[in-house]
Amino acid sequence: MDVFIFGQQCFRYTVPVAESPHDPGTDVPVTQTPLSIPLDRASPVPLYFQVAQELERRILGGEMPPGTRLENEMLLADRLGLSRPTLRRAIEYLVDRGLLVRKRGVGTQVVRPRVRRPVELSSLYDDLDRAGERPRTDVLRFAVEEPPAAVATILELAPGEHAYVIERLRYARDEPLALMRNHVPTDLVRLDEATLSEHGLYQLLRAAGVRLKIASQSIGARNATAAEARVLGEGRGAPLLTMDRTVYDDVGRVVEHGSHLYRASRYSFELTLTG
Repeated sequence: MDVFIFGQQCFRYTVPVAESPHDPGTDVPVTQTPLSIPLDRASPVPLYFQVAQELERRILGGEMPPGTRLENEMLLADRLGLSRPTLRRAIEYLVDRGLLVRKRGVGTQVVRPRVRRPVELSSLYDDLDRAGERPRTDVLRFAVEEPPAAVATILELAPGEHAYVIERLRYARDEPLALMRNHVPTDLVRLDEATLSEHGLYQLLRAAGVRLKIASQSIGARNATAAEARVLGEGRGAPLLTMDRTVYDDVGRVVEHGSHLYRASRYSFELTLTG
């Protein structure tokens, strides 16, 4: 029996793994591509950033699919008429964004971009759909039952009251991305397994007239259990991002509590900080 451990967060907010040429995550065989990038040397935009932006455009647009390998750094710098430090800065920018990876014995290679998700009150399904990631969902468990005492307290349920418990595996482009467990009070919305496999939870709540207003969220990290790794397509002990979220409506009522696990190799949170 598979056991998934949700929770165990590390940080609280109120608010790419390298693939071998034969890995399942690599879409095409490794190929080396000579690059020609037009540069505007009179532009105020730094040369490294012009290179990085053009490579990012080609990667995200599919012109340089996962598995494409850049030529030798010295040759590429010479081809573009750049110094090696300038070219290296462009490559490091794309490595930091999860679009390129440096691999010993292979060189610099394009990898499948990670899902980058801003920390805001939105659903994973909607975010993936907007990003063109073709989300789909396997409902692993759907039940109406009395939740654990800690969850019942969060949902502000009286003793003996029931809630929906929903466990789902969310895919992006047919690749497993997240394991999600959610508890929802039964008096808010009518849910069923078939509907949850076709739509995001927040879509269904909003369609039922629930106005999502604010959430308390904690984000952390831990290692995957054997069962979690198997379902998510990772190795045992692989790093996972964790998220716990409690959502309130416009009158302050708790409408949902979720505990999610994300593949750190394919997913990242983005926060905008202001001073």
